[in-house]
Amino acid sequence: MSMPFLLVSFNQERAARLLTNYLNSQGIVAQYSFYSGEHAVQLLNESDKDVASNIANEFIQFPQDKKYQQAAWDSGQTVTLNDKSSGVSLSGMWQQLREIPVTTGILLTCLVVYLLAMVGFFWPYQVLAIEPFPQLLENHQWWRLIGPALIHFSVLHIVFNLLWWWTLGGQIERVLGRATLIMLFLFSALLSNIGQLLVSGEHFGGLSGVVYALVGCVWWLGWLRPSWGLMMPKPLIGFLLVWLVVGYADILWVSMANTAHTVGLISGCVFALILSRFTSEKREG
Repeated sequence: MSMPFLLVSFNQERAARLLTNYLNSQGIVAQYSFYSGEHAVQLLNESDKDVASNIANEFIQFPQDKKYQQAAWDSGQTVTLNDKSSGVSLSGMWQQLREIPVTTGILLTCLVVYLLAMVGFFWPYQVLAIEPFPQLLENHQWWRLIGPALIHFSVLHIVFNLLWWWTLGGQIERVLGRATLIMLFLFSALLSNIGQLLVSGEHFGGLSGVVYALVGCVWWLGWLRPSWGLMMPKPLIGFLLVWLVVGYADILWVSMANTAHTVGLISGCVFALILSRFTSEKREG
């Protein structure tokens, strides 16, 4: 038996204890702990990691399944999930927004920019749009190298990107902190936007390069540092990688910023590699 390591963490104690009880009922040695404002489920055996991760992913998707409460009853404990936690409540949403201010800030900025354009105010697009390097060297408006990440051109475009940003960005911010998410956002937006500019010119926009960086970061940290608790189901990783390849096939009804996606994915993987090397002692000590 090794030292405890993090499987997953929750904002509510009930959910963490419910999952802990179920894991133990399945023969997986798990324990509940509270640290850094999070209610954590920890494993004691490295060999249980894969099975436990699958169970945790299923629990997150279907927390109200009766089998989890049944496991609590069988162990002599009664743990009840508050119905409000699985539904939509203004107080619950506000609490989540406050817990991940960087994720929330980027999300709201993208929404405001898009909604302003929908009612005829295009000046944010004009201010944020990237320009060729000769123009940037003259006007020194270097923020435009980041700006395209905040611009979207359709409902499907912004919904797809913001859902992934909220899910993965929020996970990274909760586990690794605000500064880490800010650095990853700037690093990946800068590289993916420059890559797309050099390959296809300045007519593009969207958060998808950053989203692919989040995918690469969570994917690789789940592999390099599983004890940190970042995870992403393998089928979702596979879907996004296939989507990336399909974009190059040019068979979709929309124009894809393929270079931004690819550079973003690579930058996220590199960021995870660097992060795992330079913060390993802090996180695992």
